[in-house]
Amino acid sequence: MPLHVPPAPAPALRSVLTALSSPTAVRDARTPSLLRAQGPASAELPLPVHVLDRVTADGETSTTLAGWRFLIRTGDRAVAAADTVLTADGWTFSRFFEGPYIASTELALRQAETMTQPYQPRLLSVPGLYMLALWLHGDTEADGAVGGPAATDLLVPLAPAPPGIAAHRPHRVTELLPVLTHRVTPTRLLGSPA
Repeated sequence: MPLHVPPAPAPALRSVLTALSSPTAVRDARTPSLLRAQGPASAELPLPVHVLDRVTADGETSTTLAGWRFLIRTGDRAVAAADTVLTADGWTFSRFFEGPYIASTELALRQAETMTQPYQPRLLSVPGLYMLALWLHGDTEADGAVGGPAATDLLVPLAPAPPGIAAHRPHRVTELLPVLTHRVTPTRLLGSPA
C-alpha cells in the first residue's frame, strides 16, 4: 500500500531547492557524499519532523513540529538530507547533512511501503534518548504538521537505535511508549521543570 506523504510547505521546498542550486551552500555543507554526487540532485520525500517533548507515566504525549526534512537524491539513492525550520520570516533552509539516518530512513520507508494499511510517514525525534523513529500515522488525510502519536500508529526506530530497542522493527505506539517512559529522565516524565 503506498504511503501518503504529506505536502511540505511550498516555502520550505523552495528554500531547499535554492540551497541545492547554490554551489556555496553545497560546498559549505561538509557533506562529502553530496559534494561527490554525480548528476542533478533532487529534494524528495518531505517528512515533518516532530520532537517528543514529554511522555507521562499514563502514556500522554506532547510533540512539537521542529521542521521538515527532505531526502536529497542523486540517481537511485539518497545521499544526504536537508532540514528546514520555521522562522519569523517563514520556512527557511537550515542545513544539509548525511549519516546513518539517511539510509535507515530509506530502508524504513521501503519497509512501510509493503504494509497492507496505508500510513502517513513522519519522523519523531526523542532527544532524551538520542533516538529518531519513522512515525507511521494512521490518518493519511491529517495535516502532517500537527497532532501527536495515536495509540494505533506505528513507530519504527531508525538505526542507530538506543541499546535494547530494535531498529527497523515496527512497534505500536502503545507498546513503545512505555519503554520510552522508563528510559527518559523521571523529571521530564512527570512534567516537572527540568
